Amino acid sequence: MRIDLAGDAYTTQFMIDAHHHFWKYDPVQYGWIDDSMARIRRDFLPADLIAEIAPLGIEGVVSVQARQSLVETQWLLELAGEHDFIRGVVGWAPLSAPSIVDDLAQLTRHGKLKAIRHVVQDEPDPEFMDREPFNAGIAALMPFKLAYDILIFERQLPAAIRLVDRHPDQLFVLDHIAKPRIRDGQISPWRENMLELGRRDNIVCKVSGMATEADFKNWTPAQLAPYFETALDAFEPRRLMFGTDWPVCLVACEYTQWHAIVSDFIAPLSASEREAMMGKTAIETYQLEKGQEERG
Repeated sequence: MRIDLAGDAYTTQFMIDAHHHFWKYDPVQYGWIDDSMARIRRDFLPADLIAEIAPLGIEGVVSVQARQSLVETQWLLELAGEHDFIRGVVGWAPLSAPSIVDDLAQLTRHGKLKAIRHVVQDEPDPEFMDREPFNAGIAALMPFKLAYDILIFERQLPAAIRLVDRHPDQLFVLDHIAKPRIRDGQISPWRENMLELGRRDNIVCKVSGMATEADFKNWTPAQLAPYFETALDAFEPRRLMFGTDWPVCLVACEYTQWHAIVSDFIAPLSASEREAMMGKTAIETYQLEKGQEERG
């Protein structure tokens, strides 16, 4: 499936944050939030995000699952129904379960479900993405016109390439540029694998989650630049999309800071390329609809 960015339904000013989370904090449910991330040990809800995006002119967001729970997916869809600025939801569903088709049929009754994600980065089996039940679940997405968000560490890129090759007509989205080892300053073999993955035209990539893969307190934009440049080389602007990974990003940078850094990175690009990265790619990939202005 080739991404088509030919439409002109949105102006160049229409910006989308293609990756953020909401949660009601619970120390058991969110045990991955350790002491180094203490700043985000609280609730993050729509009113909090509106305060971040309004000054920047960001008009829409895509809400992404943080827990592997149908209950959470339903909750995100409820929030999307209540708030027009939430243009789409990337939820979780049990892809390996025999019930997956029924689950997807139920979830997609809400038009704002746009994709499914599984936290593959936490799977101990390095061949998890090769498993037949998981692949059967991926194959079930196309009839529902759902994308699949790939959440992995850089060491899992070879398996991700096999997954994308196995489903050439399925649309995939790579989260957080596959979490390279920025903290260690290591770029290979991540760079080579990204260039290989980018040769497939049924996958796009989110420029997000980079600061949190570096040293939270000591990273610099210059340290991130080689990774951003690799993502550009691998996917080109038309298959890249801006995301903040808020509120997770707050352990390393402010929302406005990340927006400014990405804006600086893309400043040399053409207007149409900047438009693609800051909104149009997300709109086309997730089939987002422009809602009414947020009220209240």
